[in-house]
Amino acid sequence: MKKLDEKELIKSAKAFCKQESGKYRKELFGVTDGKAVGTFVEHLFQNYLSKNYEMEVGSSANGLDLPSVNTDIKVTSIKQPQSSCPFKDSKQKIYGLGYNLIVFVYKKTDDAMQKKGMLEFISCTFIDKSRTADYQTTTGLMHIIENKGNADDIFAFLNDHKIPADEVTLMNIAKEILKNPPIIGYLTISNALQWRLQYSRIVTLNETIDGISPIVKYDLEIDNE
Repeated sequence: MKKLDEKELIKSAKAFCKQESGKYRKELFGVTDGKAVGTFVEHLFQNYLSKNYEMEVGSSANGLDLPSVNTDIKVTSIKQPQSSCPFKDSKQKIYGLGYNLIVFVYKKTDDAMQKKGMLEFISCTFIDKSRTADYQTTTGLMHIIENKGNADDIFAFLNDHKIPADEVTLMNIAKEILKNPPIIGYLTISNALQWRLQYSRIVTLNETIDGISPIVKYDLEIDNE
């Protein structure tokens, strides 16, 4: 059996979206809870992969759905493409989550006659861990660095943007940023007890960015018809 790697994961996600889009399932009828839909799709995709690849399936202990490729599966509705993830460190907003994401975005339809629900995957993207930081935070920091800002400038920016850490930690992060500037992230990450990840920028992204692989491309024109 072939070993699962990032290239095979992307290829499989494309085939999975094609196979599952438009398929009516009794288990999905009447389900409006996004978390329940997400869990259903995560398990479905894990099972799909495990039939074809040698891989490790995640557990709550290690925190990732696909630990063998350092990737977490995120499933969200196009109505509000977002999800949550554990808060580990304030620096995740600056340097990324530390793992890759594969994000499935769906539109759900129910058939009352058949009493079945159907998902259409209208976007699917693989996001390398290097691109999982917050967009506004990383672009703002890069702007300060390009303008020859110092640690005090960066500290003030982090403080104004409410990066969750005390002043000593923020100053240490500011000094680290000067030595090791971040790469621009493409998520919107909101502060909470858990990070709140928002994917609208990823879904509607038209430019080619290293580390972001569109698997199913969202078509805004078709969605607005």
